[in-house]
Amino acid sequence: MTIAITGATGHLGRLALAALKARAPQADVVALARDPKADLGVPVRAFDYTKPETLAPALAGVKTLVLISSNDFNDRAGQHIAVITAAKAAGVTRIIYTSILKGDASPMVLAQDHIATEAALKASGLAVTLLRNGWYTENYTGSLKASVEHGALIGSSGEGRIASAARADYAEAIAVTALDDSTAGKTYELAGDTPFTMAEFAAEVSKQVGKPVPYNSLPKDVYAGILQSFGLPAGFAAVLADSDDTASRGALLDESHTLSKLIGRPTTPIAVTIKAAL
Repeated sequence: MTIAITGATGHLGRLALAALKARAPQADVVALARDPKADLGVPVRAFDYTKPETLAPALAGVKTLVLISSNDFNDRAGQHIAVITAAKAAGVTRIIYTSILKGDASPMVLAQDHIATEAALKASGLAVTLLRNGWYTENYTGSLKASVEHGALIGSSGEGRIASAARADYAEAIAVTALDDSTAGKTYELAGDTPFTMAEFAAEVSKQVGKPVPYNSLPKDVYAGILQSFGLPAGFAAVLADSDDTASRGALLDESHTLSKLIGRPTTPIAVTIKAAL
């Protein structure tokens, strides 16, 4: 059974490849990436979401396709639908898709592309496994050093509780479901074991750096404006601010512990991811 992973050179894709090889060293795994010369430790095939003609040929012989959602917000749902169409044409029998926590119940603007993709998957007639991923802790630690230098974390999540997990945790979920055909037809709401507020996150950062680094929660429009001042496109800044604002009302909270049950271990504590980032 050949397993292929899209976005294989990205953060999550690389971790998913590593998790697959660790769990099943003899598994037949193919990486799909825009750069077919990438060194990923497995065969790499050229695969570009924005070039439909590259898709079906790259999926020849693939039975299980891990569709990692595109990080290109220019018609992201359209890109995903092109992949689904190509998968059907190539004879793929199952797709594992990295969706968003709560799926069609999510109030986030960011969820719309995922909702459209889930609908297309349902209509495809293929066997589907939905991994509805919560937030990556790395979403907060990516700019942590700059935040520490400026003496504060900012956002719009207020007192909202967030159940994030490390990318490696979600990558393990990909590996587990890719290697187990009995997960076909199932939907998994995935999130970290220990929810926190951003004030609590900031307290952990402060503890590790040995100085106060408070969290300042701002109105959504103010936060979006600051993100634009950092150089982010207006549309993307608005999406990020909306995500934070909806988190203040529970959009990123899940206490089912489905992720840790699926991967067979506790999810990575935020203190560990913070330490790695610092």
